[in-house]
Amino acid sequence: MQISTDCWKAARDADTESKEEWLAAKRAAEQEAALAWSKQFDMPQLEGPEKALDWGERSRHQLMTAAHTALVVEGDWDEADWAELEEKARAIARAGWWIDQREADGPDLLELLDAATEADCGTQNPFR
Repeated sequence: MQISTDCWKAARDADTESKEEWLAAKRAAEQEAALAWSKQFDMPQLEGPEKALDWGERSRHQLMTAAHTALVVEGDWDEADWAELEEKARAIARAGWWIDQREADGPDLLELLDAATEADCGTQNPFR
């Protein structure tokens, strides 16, 4: 049985709309989790273009969570080691930096933070 071109196009368009709705819902849930996490762990508000802020928040949350799992939960770091890394992470206020690191592995976060420049710290940097 062959479906008509019109039926095929309608099914394709409906599938695209459902994917877009699913993706929007997923992003909203990720954003809500990232903001709750940022508040819970006293992370500073990110700086940058408006369209990058949400993405930066999600990227920071995902990378920090992956790093904690790899270094503390599954690794040999203690809470003092982690607290030091968190302080370095708090200094990075540029949303674009977190977006640029979104594909990084959690265990690499300390090295990435150490390589960050002063420009990545933004105007909130307490170390300036």
